[in-house]
Amino acid sequence: MAADALDGVASDPGVPKPDPILVVDGVQRRYGGLTAVDVDHLEVPRGVITSLIGPNGAGKTTFFNLLCGFDKADAGQWTFEGRRADGVRPHVLARRGMVRTFQLTKTLGRMTVRENMLLAASGQRGEHFLSALVKPTWASQEKANIERANDLLERFKLSALADEYAAGLSGGQRKLLEMARSLMVEPTLVMLDEPMAGVNPALTQSLLEHVTALRDQGMSVLFVEHDMDVIMTISDWVVCMAEGRIIAEGRPADISGNPAVIEAYLGIDHGGSVSGAIR
Repeated sequence: MAADALDGVASDPGVPKPDPILVVDGVQRRYGGLTAVDVDHLEVPRGVITSLIGPNGAGKTTFFNLLCGFDKADAGQWTFEGRRADGVRPHVLARRGMVRTFQLTKTLGRMTVRENMLLAASGQRGEHFLSALVKPTWASQEKANIERANDLLERFKLSALADEYAAGLSGGQRKLLEMARSLMVEPTLVMLDEPMAGVNPALTQSLLEHVTALRDQGMSVLFVEHDMDVIMTISDWVVCMAEGRIIAEGRPADISGNPAVIEAYLGIDHGGSVSGAIR
């Protein structure tokens, strides 16, 4: 497994890693006099599950938005798959293989579940006005997209709802739909912003299984999560932010007892563990 390559990596902020898929240098985002993100250096390893943790207001979602092109950095640069990614628009990054989900799901309620899936397929020839008038030029592609969408809906146990409007899905089902939809472009990096937030406990285990399945299929996963039991269960590598900075990173066992991480969550020196502190 790719995670085995991390065994000899030191638990230090900004530590180099073998074969990183995402490399961040000197990224800052300021709002007036407030610096929301100030990341000197971060490497996200390929083929593993990396979790991004930190107390509320640490800058995690802002950092996500910067990396995905949904916000503009005031300074710094980053590369994805060895290519510059700063200043690149979200849809272009998605075509390159970097996709994300949102803390507040972005499903289109007046479209069916299957239509939500098909909307994510890239390079659809039928989207262009002239070619749309000539169905033979795009019919085979549309058929392949429908087959892929149906396969993913089956995998995420949503096939029975394929023809239902997305507005009728539960919060957990919408999370599943977003994750399934992100796979329509066959990504190499999947970024999940609090995938377990607001999810019925009955669906939490299913979501966890799908996240680990992404890694097992060779994809890289970067996700924000507050539930430390989830973090310790499925993460291969953990990065902790506080006040916009990376203050620690390492294996889950290393982070669990890291004094800087515990202090960031509690605001005091604490001799226990992170999972025990915020459970």
